[in-house]
Amino acid sequence: MQRHWIFLGAIFAGLAVGLGAFGAHGLEDFLKDRHAEAPELFLRRMDNWGTAALYQMHHALGLIAVGLIALSRPSKWLNVAGWCFFAGILFFSGSLYALVLTEIKVLGAITPLGGVSFILGWIALATGGCCLSDRLVQIK
Repeated sequence: MQRHWIFLGAIFAGLAVGLGAFGAHGLEDFLKDRHAEAPELFLRRMDNWGTAALYQMHHALGLIAVGLIALSRPSKWLNVAGWCFFAGILFFSGSLYALVLTEIKVLGAITPLGGVSFILGWIALATGGCCLSDRLVQIK
């Protein structure tokens, strides 16, 4: 499973770059037409998109870290961390992207589930990686 986390992390990181670029170069025209009469909502949606891309990139790198650490020290906690980061990207970033594009406001209720998944993922990563330095010393 370790290499799967590295693969998924790299895919999500690449998508974050692409989605971030779309947010910087293509989204503005799309949203300006939809929110011509609500400039504050336009700005909020642009910010939502940027936050989604930023958190996606951070947690894609987290997935890569999970995979790399698991290569030298497999742990069920690292697997939990990987699944939490994966779920967090889908629920947090995915719901924000969908909210911005569709204006279906109920999608905003899903976003906190992704945030909780991210937090649980970092706790699981800390738990699974806490003895990593001892393991690396033994390898040398």
